[in-house]
Amino acid sequence: MNQYEIMYLVKPTVGEEDLKKLNDNLQKSLTSNGAKIVDFKELGQKELAYEINHFRSGYYFLFVVEANDDKAVKEFDRLARINSDILRHLVTRIDK
Repeated sequence: MNQYEIMYLVKPTVGEEDLKKLNDNLQKSLTSNGAKIVDFKELGQKELAYEINHFRSGYYFLFVVEANDDKAVKEFDRLARINSDILRHLVTRIDK
């Protein structure tokens, strides 16, 4: 079983309810494609090192996920690319 770390950065203008909906949808996309969420951390709003799309800060989130294949991770990547509220995302496979 492969383990992945997924970090993503959300625009600071997103409301609290929309932020919760976004996180729930991303969690559902992972679990419905066969991944198991090991850990989820909300790292809060932080200042960015450089401006991204005219934003100087953003909300950071971290998933640690286990999956047999990369189907769930690819679906997360696809959804993160088309969602305009996500500024950046990074998927890293953790070697054991």
